[in-house]
Amino acid sequence: MTPLIPANHLAARMGHWSATHRKTAILGWLAFVLTALVLGSLVGTEKLDPSMSTIGESGRADAVLADRFDKPLVERVLVEHPTLTADEPAFRHALATIDRRLASFDTVTAVREPVISEDGRSVLLELQLATSDMPQAQKDVHPILAAVASLQRAHPAFSIGQFGDASAGKQLEEAFAADLEKAAVFSLPITLGILVIAFGALVAAGLPLLLALSAVLATMGLLAIPSQFVPLDGNIDAIVLLIGLAVGVDYSLFYLKRAREERAAGRSEGAALEAAAATSGRAVLVSGLTVMIAMAGMFLTGERTFAGFALATILVVAVAVLGSLTVLPALLAWLGDRVEKARVPFLHRLRRSDGEPRFWGWLLGHVLGRPRLAALASGGALLALAGVALQLDTVVTGPDTYPKSVPVMATYAKMQAAFPGGPMPLAVVVEAEDVRAPAVTRGIETLRHAALATGRMNEPITVDVSPDSTVAVVSIPVEGAGTDEISYAALDALRNDVLPATLGEVAGTSYAVTGNTAASKDFDDLMASTSPLVVAFVLVFAFLLLLVTFRSLVIAVKAVLLNALSVAAAYGVLVLVFQRGLGQGLLGFDSTGGINPIVPLFLFVILFGLSMDYHVFILSRIREGYDRGLSTDAAVAQGIKATAGVVTSAAIVMVGVFAIFATLSMLFLKQFGVGLAAAVLIDATIVRAVLLPATMTLLGDWNWYLPRWLEWLPRDHEPPVQDPTPVAQPTS
Repeated sequence: MTPLIPANHLAARMGHWSATHRKTAILGWLAFVLTALVLGSLVGTEKLDPSMSTIGESGRADAVLADRFDKPLVERVLVEHPTLTADEPAFRHALATIDRRLASFDTVTAVREPVISEDGRSVLLELQLATSDMPQAQKDVHPILAAVASLQRAHPAFSIGQFGDASAGKQLEEAFAADLEKAAVFSLPITLGILVIAFGALVAAGLPLLLALSAVLATMGLLAIPSQFVPLDGNIDAIVLLIGLAVGVDYSLFYLKRAREERAAGRSEGAALEAAAATSGRAVLVSGLTVMIAMAGMFLTGERTFAGFALATILVVAVAVLGSLTVLPALLAWLGDRVEKARVPFLHRLRRSDGEPRFWGWLLGHVLGRPRLAALASGGALLALAGVALQLDTVVTGPDTYPKSVPVMATYAKMQAAFPGGPMPLAVVVEAEDVRAPAVTRGIETLRHAALATGRMNEPITVDVSPDSTVAVVSIPVEGAGTDEISYAALDALRNDVLPATLGEVAGTSYAVTGNTAASKDFDDLMASTSPLVVAFVLVFAFLLLLVTFRSLVIAVKAVLLNALSVAAAYGVLVLVFQRGLGQGLLGFDSTGGINPIVPLFLFVILFGLSMDYHVFILSRIREGYDRGLSTDAAVAQGIKATAGVVTSAAIVMVGVFAIFATLSMLFLKQFGVGLAAAVLIDATIVRAVLLPATMTLLGDWNWYLPRWLEWLPRDHEPPVQDPTPVAQPTS
């Protein structure tokens, strides 16, 4: 049998092999997923230590600490009374009881002298834990948290709470795990429901979801291997679930829809699969490559969080593409027309008799009838949102942005009010042959006085010395919330004024500043310097891939511009929601006045890649009609109408999954979910259904312009050969 489209493309060859070796393909996929899961459980996934920086001066300081000084982790206990002051007998008695109880733990090596607030009604106790290993510390801190809760019950007139590296890490991990469970529990039934509406049959609806889930599980297992070399961020499982469900369902949806469409048109089962492999399979392969290329741009930042995100997203997209091109054709070949089993009644009324969605057919008719007006209206709306995006500010995530439902965060807020900068101080890492030498000791004492004299830094200033006396860590609380302009101003004063005038004058001494504020500022500076490189990389390689795929300079340029416009519009939505606070009550967050600096760049690479799914899928169908001899206008009309249903279904799935993440407690995931949901909704409606057909209609045959000097590009589009053995359309 001659295939509908020449089967010389990789996707077509893979689909043909899988369909003819269905048992091998299906069992091979199951073995692959199970092996990945077993491998992941055996090797274990290495996670990043969020307290360690690898960037700039803070990275150098943390490297010294990691190499030469295991600085003990610290927990802080806040004791407050609404009227009593720390010098009154009742307060002193309660404080002595609390001190004895905390010092009784074997896991606590020391309890520092209490620090009293300016009003005298708040006292801060600092506990040094016996370990610097975070996983062990999170185990050790559990009984301490229980003891603090017991002390609170025993002294109801006082407010007693705990905050520290281990306690915050433990409770935030628990909150994140609850978020991930919530996302999984709600996203699966929502996705299945949307797919049932899209396909009208339970069997057909279940295939994309099963494939997406298997891709997510396999990726989570496989990530254990690269994590041994590039430790992964704690949010990585959520990102894999988010992206894996989205692209896995999308790719399967494209493939399955085309196979059913060809079968409904009267082609034999084999010819329908050949057509799907050569058309939608090809679009899936190109889309997946575009997404992976976009993700690879994050490696250019040189930052470990982005490197981990890039690895995870590239891997989950690659696994989803592999499954769509191998096990899916095999399953479709095995099921045949049984894929239509368990049909849901009444859903056919949402469509016309020819299968075209009623609404999109009506909208497209108006767009193609008045393309100039449609282009101006849709383009103007997107440019207005993009204009709002020019006001985007980034705010590095600090403890004040963590969920207020986490118990230790309530204590953190009280600590910050009573002891500004105390819970998350700056750390000056001092190196010398002997930091206990008189000259260095005097330099550190001079540093203490100079820091306090600025009015931007506060007590308690503490000093820890390594066992070999070559490293000292001076902890200095600063004004502000830790990651705001006030704290950054204090950091600037410390780095550029105080330290050069104090320790900088001590011969044989070097220093570097780390801590949450320093690491956040260094990260912000890194994003400002590397983001243009990432954006340029993504734009150039996406353009080249589209140019080679469609052999059209205009198509490639326009696709890049439209994708960039949809991303800019999504940034505008982020500004309206998270900077101006639009809907913050509904979404359950307090505006920080900016966006996490990870979000804009990560959204850009993901959205640019995901938007190519729709663009490549639609353009492939339009180009297919044009190569078959249709005029550009007719090819646009036919291509948009033929893909409107599947693009709508895919977009609704993505928006549904992303919207769930907008309801989670972590602000980073909330911003990520809102940005992705808004962008996909804009892209699938305004851009793909209005702006794309309108501009293609206006450009006419100029859409296919290719300069003569680029004629050497490989031809991948050839006139189709009709299936010589059509069969009657199967009955439902």
